[in-house]
Amino acid sequence: MSQPEAARPEPGPDAGIDDIQEDIEKTRKELGQTVEDLSAKLDVKQRTKDKAAETKQRAAEKATETKQAVVEKAHAIQHATIDDGRAKITVPVVAGAVVAAVALMWFLRRRR
Repeated sequence: MSQPEAARPEPGPDAGIDDIQEDIEKTRKELGQTVEDLSAKLDVKQRTKDKAAETKQRAAEKATETKQAVVEKAHAIQHATIDDGRAKITVPVVAGAVVAAVALMWFLRRRR
């Protein structure tokens, strides 16, 4: 809800018609804003949609981060060598990481 202005005083007894009408208009605007804020809080369907969209965005970001980490790790493993100069056996590790990344992406898309 919006916070009302610093408790503005009502027009005094010597206030003119314009002052009173202006006060009424300000009060109507504040009341309208309060009603809008309360309506938004009570709109469960929209709040659920907003939360779902937020969760979907976070999941997509996490999937991208995971994919990037897997690619970087696979690249690092691929270029690593053992003391005698032979490349490390990376196929099982890379294959497992790729399968895990694909499974994660499939799982996240399936939940939509």
